[in-house]
Amino acid sequence: MDITFGPVPSRRLGRSLGINNIPPKICSYACIYCQVGKTLKMQIERKKFFEAEDILNSVSKRLREVRKRGESIDFLTFVSDGEPTLDVELGRSIEALKTFQIPIAVISNGTLIDRKEVQNDLYKADWVSFKVDAAEETVWRKINRPHRKLDLAKMMEGMLVFREHLSGILATETMLIKGVNDSQEAIEDITAFLVRLKPDFAYISIPTRPPADESVVAADSVAVERARDMFADQLNRVEVLSGYESNTFTYTGDIRQDILNITAVHPMHKEAVLKILQKAGADWDTVEEMLQNKELKKTEYNGHLFFLRSF
Repeated sequence: MDITFGPVPSRRLGRSLGINNIPPKICSYACIYCQVGKTLKMQIERKKFFEAEDILNSVSKRLREVRKRGESIDFLTFVSDGEPTLDVELGRSIEALKTFQIPIAVISNGTLIDRKEVQNDLYKADWVSFKVDAAEETVWRKINRPHRKLDLAKMMEGMLVFREHLSGILATETMLIKGVNDSQEAIEDITAFLVRLKPDFAYISIPTRPPADESVVAADSVAVERARDMFADQLNRVEVLSGYESNTFTYTGDIRQDILNITAVHPMHKEAVLKILQKAGADWDTVEEMLQNKELKKTEYNGHLFFLRSF
């Protein structure tokens, strides 16, 4: 597995060079809507998965490949198969990557943020995003299916403490699922917490790619608009992320590896696969061979065909 992938189009961060610092699929959550499939190993103990030097070298190599093709990068983003703060080398990796003078983002579920060492690691980033899908115990357990030793109250308090001392940008993302966290009461609970947290950006989203649990249904437009109105009434920057980003993925010289690296954390629409194949001068036989070798798997969601890496 390569550590870096992309750059990929991000609705929040523009052209984002992804850093996958967690092996598949180790996480502190097993969210019902997760786009990269079911959690293979639940974990809340931090450990070393890669050396900070390995991450630095991987990013350096990918930057050279991307710049050779005249493409730009807006962010270096830790967005993983699992939870990036499980990596005990995260802070050292962020420090090492500052040499490239490109803003650094970490997309986290926030589960370990009550730990001082995790806070210190994340203070080094320019942009930090936390998942806030629920602010009440029952709803939280239903949608995020957390590790049994996690405590929602401690996690929320940790976010508030972290916010007080953060000099960078703080964003939150709330994924709305029909019949789970889209009721008025659930959204009121989330809003009340976000008012205390004061994020710079509060994003509301619905699943646009295949979820881990096939029974998951995106909240309808009425619930999304209600959440947007409630958020916007008390928060500064609120945005709904309900559309597919785009198909502008980057080819870096090895089409098979590019597809595998991207689909490890970012399921690709069929049109996106066709476009990156075209950039590489390759044809659909490449994909058929990867499917036959069980490197990839395909699935339908909302009438669209998506491709995911098969682990």
